[in-house]
Amino acid sequence: MSNFPPIRLRLPRFRSIQIGILVLISILCSTISTPAQGALNRSAVTVDSRQIFQITSSAQLKASERTDWINNQLQAAVESQQPPIIKLEQRNQAPTIVVNDRYLLTVTQNDTSAGQTPTEQATIWVNRLQTAIVQAQQERRPEFINQMVLLTVGVIVAAIGLHWLLGKIWARIKRRVDQLPAPGTEGEPPSINLLFRLTLFLVRMAMWISALLYITNLFPLTRQWGYNLTASLISSLTDPIFSRGAMSYSVTSLAILLGLLVVTIVLSGVLTNILRTRILQVMGVSRGAEASISILVKYTLIVIGSIILLQLWGLDLSSLTILASALGIGIGFGFQNIAKDFGSGLILLFERPIQVGDFIEVNDYKGTVEQINARSTVIRTLDRISIILPNSHFLDKEVINWTHLNPISRLHLPVGVAYRSDVNLVRSTLIEAVRAHAEVLSSPPPQVLFKGFGDSALNFELLVWITTPERQMLIKSDLYFLIEAAFRQQQIEIPFPQQDLNLRSGSLPIQVSPELEQAILAFSKNVDRHQS
Repeated sequence: MSNFPPIRLRLPRFRSIQIGILVLISILCSTISTPAQGALNRSAVTVDSRQIFQITSSAQLKASERTDWINNQLQAAVESQQPPIIKLEQRNQAPTIVVNDRYLLTVTQNDTSAGQTPTEQATIWVNRLQTAIVQAQQERRPEFINQMVLLTVGVIVAAIGLHWLLGKIWARIKRRVDQLPAPGTEGEPPSINLLFRLTLFLVRMAMWISALLYITNLFPLTRQWGYNLTASLISSLTDPIFSRGAMSYSVTSLAILLGLLVVTIVLSGVLTNILRTRILQVMGVSRGAEASISILVKYTLIVIGSIILLQLWGLDLSSLTILASALGIGIGFGFQNIAKDFGSGLILLFERPIQVGDFIEVNDYKGTVEQINARSTVIRTLDRISIILPNSHFLDKEVINWTHLNPISRLHLPVGVAYRSDVNLVRSTLIEAVRAHAEVLSSPPPQVLFKGFGDSALNFELLVWITTPERQMLIKSDLYFLIEAAFRQQQIEIPFPQQDLNLRSGSLPIQVSPELEQAILAFSKNVDRHQS
């Protein structure tokens, strides 16, 4: 067995990618399936922590005991810096591997792969050992170490550059996402800063871990640290942290479950947006109906998806009945207001007394309904201020909905004119003035009501119809401007409050001088003359 194939020195370039893939596969395999019983009795033979092959237990020794002996012999052969002499001999009718005239391993039938004899398996392992020992000896030379030091510096610089580049890429993606209008927020970007920061942190951490594993794999002395770190990482992520019945759960399985739940929520939002923008808007559904259907569909998808995931993960939800009952009692006593608001939100969604886009008046607030959430409703006032009110507020108190079923509403504009004015001229002037406004409806036509005789004026009330109640304050202001200009043109006087002061002559209860009495009487006559 002296004719071996030519030996090629393979530098461990890009091995971190392989290690990362192996780690990922190991994690997924550990969480999805259970290893076969035979795999538990195998142990790896390594040279400088590189796995060469795996062996099983023998009649006298365990697999781990056999690999400890073999690994020590191989390490001694590497450190001797002598060209390895590896032979395959037949001892006791079994193929035996000898390294530098020292016994290393007897290959048994249990060590072989499927379809191979012990001799064929031993021949393959001899070639692997020859290559691995020569490569390990060359990696201890100064020129190789200098080369790996330069490569380490390059990897660190590349990792720093990639760290910076990932931040730029994430920022660019976030800017594009922020430009997408979110329903109900009038183009404002949704709050996804936390999601972007979390994903950026995870990607950067994975990148640095891969770089660290790659660097530790470059040098023989640190390669064991990298493999120990990988083994510890896999062990900490895959070892069960608690068990429930026949199922055991690790950190990885819980993280995958949490990630799938997050994906379920995100996909529910995406499907809801598609339903809203691609289907409901094309069908001509009103804005309020869109919001109601979208919210119901979103929460339904989240609940159904969560139940399916929990069932697939081995969690029997029927066993949580007692916990759900206790939680319901706790909600009933400790979260009465929250439960009340949630129930009120469902009533608002089903009965729809108010809808998204309605212009309402509640308490001292007037504004447009922007969002109807599970617990609260957002109102955007005329001052562009968002008011967040609990849903129960709309069922416990009176709410004026200006656009309920029909957006047409009537405005009342009180007008007073002087007593000497022609009432017919006043009526025609008011009607002609408001007809010039584009937002005043011609049908129903404007009306003028004579409300009565006031202390200082003849009181009228102008009634006009509009279709934009959210602009009623601006429309009133425009109409008053038009009325004032029309009155000025028709010389109709707008009065101001007046009070009469009556002074009677006669003896005063106090004694005054004749001069002061004459002055008071003269002043009284002047006032009477002015009023007449």
